[in-house]
Order: sequence, then C-alpha cells, then structure tokens
Amino acid sequence: MSEAGRSAGTEARRLVALADEHERLAAIARDEAQRWMLAHRTERQVAGTLAPLTAQGYTFLHDRGWPGARRGSRAQIDHVLVGPGGVFVVDTKAWKDVAIAAGRIFRGQADVTDELAGLADVGYSTEAALAELGLAPGEVHVLVVLAGSSMPPTPLQGLGGLMVVGERAAAKQIAGFGRRLTDKQQNAVLSLVLDHFPLVGEAPSELDASIPDPIVTQDEPLLTLDEIADTFLAGMLAAPIEEWMAFLHPDQAKLVRRSFSGPSRIRGPAGCGKTVVGLHRAAYLARASTGRVVVTTYVRTLPDVLATLMTRLAPEVADRVEFTGIHQFALRVLRERGHRVVVKLPEATQAFNRAWAQVGRQGPLAALDSNSRYWHDELLHVIKGRGLTTFKQYADLARAGRRRRLSVDQRREVWRLYLQYQQNLRDAGVMDFEDVILRAEASLRERPLEGVSAVVIDEAQDLSCAMIRMLYALVGDRPDGLTLIGDGQQTIYPGGYTLAEAGLTVAGRGVVLSTNYRNTREIAAFAATVVEGDEFVDIEGGALRGDAAVAIPRTGPAPQSAVFTSATEHDAALVSHVRSLVISGVSAGDIGVLCATNRDAEACAGALRRAGLETVKLSDYSGVVTERVKVGTIKRAKGLEFKQVLVARVRESLLGNFAPGAHDGARERWEIERRELYVGMTRARDGLWVGRTR
Repeated sequence: MSEAGRSAGTEARRLVALADEHERLAAIARDEAQRWMLAHRTERQVAGTLAPLTAQGYTFLHDRGWPGARRGSRAQIDHVLVGPGGVFVVDTKAWKDVAIAAGRIFRGQADVTDELAGLADVGYSTEAALAELGLAPGEVHVLVVLAGSSMPPTPLQGLGGLMVVGERAAAKQIAGFGRRLTDKQQNAVLSLVLDHFPLVGEAPSELDASIPDPIVTQDEPLLTLDEIADTFLAGMLAAPIEEWMAFLHPDQAKLVRRSFSGPSRIRGPAGCGKTVVGLHRAAYLARASTGRVVVTTYVRTLPDVLATLMTRLAPEVADRVEFTGIHQFALRVLRERGHRVVVKLPEATQAFNRAWAQVGRQGPLAALDSNSRYWHDELLHVIKGRGLTTFKQYADLARAGRRRRLSVDQRREVWRLYLQYQQNLRDAGVMDFEDVILRAEASLRERPLEGVSAVVIDEAQDLSCAMIRMLYALVGDRPDGLTLIGDGQQTIYPGGYTLAEAGLTVAGRGVVLSTNYRNTREIAAFAATVVEGDEFVDIEGGALRGDAAVAIPRTGPAPQSAVFTSATEHDAALVSHVRSLVISGVSAGDIGVLCATNRDAEACAGALRRAGLETVKLSDYSGVVTERVKVGTIKRAKGLEFKQVLVARVRESLLGNFAPGAHDGARERWEIERRELYVGMTRARDGLWVGRTR
C-alpha cells in the first residue's frame, strides 16, 4: 500500500474512533441528564435552565448586590456563577422582539445597547478585582440571558465581550468553556467574588432563590431531556486548557488589562511570560474594542501557534485577532491593494552574489572582510532595514548594533554595492522581503488601513526599523494602540536600531517583568553563562547587558552537556537521550530538538526517525497537540517552550572565550550566535541537554 493510502487509512480509523467516543460521551450525558431531571423535577422552576450546571461543579450566587453600590441600594445582579469554566455574571431580561445587528441590540426599533453599558462595567471591575489573585481577564464573562429565547450566543461590540444569549442556550454556552480552573483556584475566586458582589439587604438570600419566571409560549418544561444532555456533553467535549491560560501571576494579570496613553513596551528576561501576557492582552484588547487586533512577529511559526492557542483561550474573540508573520502581513496589504509583488529569494540571493562579484569581491570591502555575508547583512538590515534612500543618510548613520567602524570612504563602497544589488533585483524583475516591507509602509502612509484598533508585536527586538514604522502607521499614538514585547538579550539578527529612529517613544510606558516562571534555576544559570558580559543595543537606546530575573521559583536537575568528536557520535547520544526521556514518561510531543541551522535540524530529525521516533518540523507545527518530537531551528522556536530541550550540534567555540585578535565583524557574529544559543537553552522548562561538537 502506498504511503498516501496508509495515511488515509490511519486518518479514517482515527475519525471512526472519535465518532465512537462522541457517541459514548453522548450516552453518558443523556444518562446524567435523566438522573438530574428526576432529582430536580420539583426544583426546575427555582433553578431554571442554569441548574444543570450545578452537576458540573458550579456555585450559584443569586440576587447579589451591584459592586460598589451604596448600602441599601436595590441595584442587583441576578446571578453570579463560579465554576470550572470561570466566572459568569448573568443578568436576565424579559425582552421581546429582540434583534442584534452590527454588534448592537434592538428591542423592536429601539437601540438598547447603551442600557447594558453598566453591566459591561461590572465585568471590568470584576476583572480588576480578580486580577489581584492572578485570574486572567478573559475568565470573567458577562451574559445577558433573554428569557424564553433560543437565540445563540451573540457578542455585542464595544462592551468588553458582553454576550447576549437565549435562555435555552445559556447553560450549554457556559458548560462549553470546559474546565479552565482547578478546584483550588475556584475556591480562591469564589472567596473574592463573595466580597465583590455584596449581599442585598441585611439578610442573605436563600440559596435556592428563584430565577424570574420564564417566558414560555407553550406548556412545556424549561428544558427538554435532549437539551440538558447537550449541556452535559458540551462540558465533556470542551478541551482541557493549560492552567497558565486562565491563571497568571497577579502582576501579569494586572498588566494584561493595564491602559497606556500611547505606544508601550513590555520587556524582561527569558521565561518571564512575555508571550503569554501578549496573548492575553490581545484577547483583552479585542474585547474592549470594535476593531481588529493584529498580533505579529518576525518568525512565521509563532503566529500559527498563538492562533491555535487563542481559539482555546478566547474563542469568542478569536475571529477578531489576526495572527500573522510580519512579511505575510505586508504581502497581504500590497496584494489586496492591487500591487504586483514578485518575491523570489533564490533570485534575490543571486542578485546579491552578482553585485558582490561586480563591486565587492575585488574592492576595499573584501579587503576589510572577505565574508560577503557581513556585507549582505549590512545592505538588508542596516540600509534597507531603515529604508535609507540617500548616501548622506547612510554616511551620517550611527549604525547601532554593528561593532565594525566604517569610514566615509568605506561606506561609499557599501553604497555602491547596495546600488548594484538594487539594479540586479530590478533586472531580474524580483524583490526581496525588505522591499516588500518598504512598499507596504509607503502604501499604509498614503492610505491607512481601516478597522485595526491595536497591534501587538512579539519578539519586537527582531523586527527592523522599517517594520516597526509600518506597524506604527496602523495605529499611531492611539492609547493602547501599539504594544511591543521582547527582550534585547534575545536579539539574534544583526543591525540594531532605536525606537527614536522609527519615530516613536515608549517613555513612561515601559514595564519590566522580572520573575522567570518557565526555567528552573539550574537551566537559567547554565544559559546565563553563555551571554555573561555580552552587550547589545536596546531598541530604547544605549548598550545593555540584559535584564536579570529577580526571582526563579522552580528548581530541577542540572543541565547535561557533552562534547563529541563526530556528528555520528553526537547523533547517537541525542537519540539515546530522547529515548530515555520517553521511557521515563515524558511525552514525545513535549520534547524539542533545536539546532542553529536547517541542515543540522534535518540531520537530527533523520537520526530520530531511523531510530523509530516520530518527528514534526517546527516549520509545520501550529500549536496542535502532537505525540511527535518537535525538531527545528532555534529561530523557529522563539516564543515557544518545551518540557525538555536538546540543543544539538553546538559548536564548541561558542561556549568558550572569543578568539583574541579576530576582527570586530567576527566578534559581532560570535555574539549573535551566542545569544541565539541562549534563546535555544531558555526554551527548556524542566530539562536541558546540550550536545557540543568540535
């Protein structure tokens, strides 16, 4: 049988198994619903359509006081539910002739959306109160339940994610959030909710206080047996969610919902949860606005993973958060506007190689540094990365991030190389990605993109100056419009820049996270030795040595590091270590094998496959749970984490001292490669193995 046939057969068997499992769960749900109806037949009118949720662990608070209301006030919230799916503030409405259009709610012809603004404020205040515990803002939900209605869950715009849902669909909607909080977390949340929503009057409400009488047009039960079964089934089928998605450190939870008057920056050492905060913040900003939130980064893998996580973290706003690589975003802008874009990287590489042969190889640049890669980086990252158009701009440039000093005459030679490269690109009829960014930036300045309310940039230190300018053009200085997230210590591309060059400032709007939640102390200490004493140019200006973690709560085994005399010996040890991890109970999908180059990654993946261990390329990984070892480059792993990391085929020289007497260009490359190695090591959560080759 062909490989395709075997794959199709495997997929068919998997689908049959899923269908059988779904039928089994449905039968369990129906039996559970039958038992519930028998036990609660006389109480249906009291608990109404939400009562089945008690069987899933939800605690009901009925008729609670409006948070912050004056004593004696009659303002109240009908129900507050605390359970495995989070906190749900429920207000019932006996409204008829309800319609929702363009994110607004109407009773007949009257727009009553603004009447619900107070409820949205309750949601905001509850988020703020629970952030003190570390509950993420997205775990607080405000529902307006329409009595007697079967309307499916429908969000209203501009009200912080407030959802309108018919009575018959409300319980299933809540159950569908599954289990996001542990029992301990639920107890902590419930304790605070009891204080936040005070009792109405002097005496506590009856625990079985009834819901307002439902509007029913026929003599029928509030819910049928099938509808109750659907409620239980929704809870059973909801995918479990990692605890970090629901609970953060209180400082992180507060930062997610913090408001800034203009562009802001979140920075901190590896492992402090910057990407997690950015993900939650994107969901929060989407709930708080009517526009689209763009989340972008340099590496294409990370947006796919984050998009998958968002569908689990905040499904109600996932369609309004766009995850995209920076180059893919620029290409889409140009193509949607009718620009002809031809990007062919092999042809672009050939265009540079011809320019080097025509201008550089026999000239002063080769005498200065015969490695054409240095000059290729100079063109792409320093000149085109800033969008320089005249030699005078380049002659006067500080060239932040480049160690090698260039005289005016040497810069003139670089500019000759740049002009020849651009001519070769034109002759070939192609662009490089730097051209795409510059054209998209120019197009967006000429005609701004409508409908974008916020931009979140992860790994911002890796973007070029022109990329930052392009994204800044989308939102300008709008409050909470631009959030830059990153760590200068993890810069792995040459040619730095400062935000001042991009025309923006985050002065007074910067936050530094200082607790490393990912790594153990042993892993963090081992990785820190790689970049100890190294300097880098921070995007806010000036040379820095990195933000050190103030606290690292977790401990674990010491990292393992070994030197091998050949690639064959190295790969055999790598396979042996992966096998030992799997035998010890570590899921293969929690193991990451990271290399500096694609060639080394392919070689390591091949060694694992020959040993019978299944692998998945990081370039193909989208965040979906897998039981295969993840293999790829360190660049592809940025923003990700793994329980166990094997950093493979590391050059022994990177862990030693820099060779004395080497030129500044070589030292710059050495430092970048060491920072890249540091990034790879700090992807490890519980264990780290480093394979070095001579």
